[in-house]
Amino acid sequence: MGTPLLEVRGLRREFPAGDQMVAVLKDVDLRIDAGEMVAIIGQSGSGKSTLMNILGCLDRASAGSYRIGGRDVGSLDADELAALRREYFGFIFQRYHLLTDLTAQGNVEIPAIYAGMPASERASRARALLERLGLGLRADYRPGKLSGGQQQRVSVARALMNGGQVILADEPTGALDRQSGQEMLALLRELNAQGHTIILVTHDASVAESADRVIEISDGKIVADRRLREPTPRPQPQTRQHGAHALRDQLGEALRMALRAMGAHKLRTFLTMLGIIIGIAAVVSVVALGRGSQERILQQISSIATNTVDVFPGKGFGDRDAAKIETLVPADAEALAGQEFVDSVTPQVSASVTLRYRDQALTASLQGVGDQYFRAKGYSFAMGQGFDGRAVHDLAQTAVIDDNTRKKLFGDRQDILGEVILLDNLAVRITGVLQPIRSNFGNSDSLKIFLPYSSAMHRLLGQSHLDSVIVRIRDDVSTDAAEQGIVRLLTRRHGGVKDFFVVNTDTIRQTITSTTQTMTALISAIALISLLVGGIGVMNIMLVSVTERTHEIGVRVAVGARQADILRQFLIEAVLVCLIGGALGVGSALAIGVLVSQLSSSYNLIFSAGSILAAFFCSTAIGLIFGYLPARNAARLDPVDALSRE
Repeated sequence: MGTPLLEVRGLRREFPAGDQMVAVLKDVDLRIDAGEMVAIIGQSGSGKSTLMNILGCLDRASAGSYRIGGRDVGSLDADELAALRREYFGFIFQRYHLLTDLTAQGNVEIPAIYAGMPASERASRARALLERLGLGLRADYRPGKLSGGQQQRVSVARALMNGGQVILADEPTGALDRQSGQEMLALLRELNAQGHTIILVTHDASVAESADRVIEISDGKIVADRRLREPTPRPQPQTRQHGAHALRDQLGEALRMALRAMGAHKLRTFLTMLGIIIGIAAVVSVVALGRGSQERILQQISSIATNTVDVFPGKGFGDRDAAKIETLVPADAEALAGQEFVDSVTPQVSASVTLRYRDQALTASLQGVGDQYFRAKGYSFAMGQGFDGRAVHDLAQTAVIDDNTRKKLFGDRQDILGEVILLDNLAVRITGVLQPIRSNFGNSDSLKIFLPYSSAMHRLLGQSHLDSVIVRIRDDVSTDAAEQGIVRLLTRRHGGVKDFFVVNTDTIRQTITSTTQTMTALISAIALISLLVGGIGVMNIMLVSVTERTHEIGVRVAVGARQADILRQFLIEAVLVCLIGGALGVGSALAIGVLVSQLSSSYNLIFSAGSILAAFFCSTAIGLIFGYLPARNAARLDPVDALSRE
């Protein structure tokens, strides 16, 4: 005799029962050759179904050996066992075990998906099998619309999809009426005649009589093995193995199953997404708000010229001797103006004066400045213009006023250019009015008058030294480097003595930028907590989903799905939930941005592609991280236990 197709020796299967182990199969020896039609008969609890599960690689023996075509099954890992179920075995279950979300054709195609059969070939073979079994017109029906006999025929077609060299039928007539049962037995005999090895498990002696060989099992032991007729040698059906399209088709199937599962539980899916939606929307909105706030603040800082370096006499603010130092002079400003890193320079003196116009007498702040002052500070004119270098040279009695002064002296009048006002006892003519200086930094209602510094020094203050020098640095030059150049030049001009100090106003921008970034990061971290909560919600729902779909997992494993296939399917579902939630979260954030811009002109949310991409990355990572545990649990389910749950 040649090598048997299936052979077990000394087979035992024990299950825990409290503190003890109960043996369901006891030292079973069995040999089944290719082409046989064998019936295993016995009463409920005799161990016949357990033996069938072990023969079909759905269960493992506790002891003994099991060989398929001479290959020891005990040494195979989970994926190798899945390959045997996929390529050699076809299962016909008493309860059919069809997936209710799939059509008859979809159920038949499942084993071929995991075998890597191309989609077109898979579809044509599935339909051909259904037509062969008289279900061609029912191929697009779901199981709920098929009779018991029709569902059983669908399970037969599924068993034959990959070839079905060995067909295992568990009580194939148990759930059928008499006529359907007879048709099923006739079909099994026909399949056996075509070369399929048939192993059917039954407790009905009349069903067993249809087989060529009857094996009787009782209390876990084979008590009889009789041959009713000799099998006729026939060619064995070929298994169908494919691989080139496996991953693509399995990913597509996993995606379709994920969408079906989400569609079947819409409310649960939405509630699962809600945490992700809120988290992503919060993070993207906070980052956009931080960028918008930072941009607004920087614009406000720009109004006070952040790329300037101010030079003051003394050692620093609060130096009580600073007023005695008179070494900072207009010639210093002229020397600085010749440096290549300088955009503009203006000397500055200041004082408080009495401003008179007609019958009004007000206290105002006098600023004696150079002709480049307004450029250096970034100010623009609402009307008129500033003064030029000639006005500075000629000690001209011309003045520029700010918007507060205009309103205080002239109200809503617009024709004020050329009006004469008194500063203490000095008459000056207004040549320009500045645009309102809107800034949250140092903004006040004070009245400011700007004169040429030469006029202020010699006609009003009677001094020859400056209070400060403002240097605007070119945009393409580092203000830190420019600051060092200014210090070196002025120290050399002052005889090697550093009797002045500088204030680099760019540090204001840097400090505020750093502060806003820190606040954005802090608030983002808080928002990330909601993402974490959302991720935990995804994990919890996916764990529930695994429990609810245990039977489906068992069916897929029984027809040849690998652990990686199950893991991939549930991971794709978790990632899909998170990606859709991420997309809805980003959409919500953009809607919030539109709403904020409609309600307020002061604040804008500035969204960046980087933050949106990061949001999608986070949602994908959440799906992978929090979906892995439920997916792994699903992949590790025992196929026998999974199939037993409805």
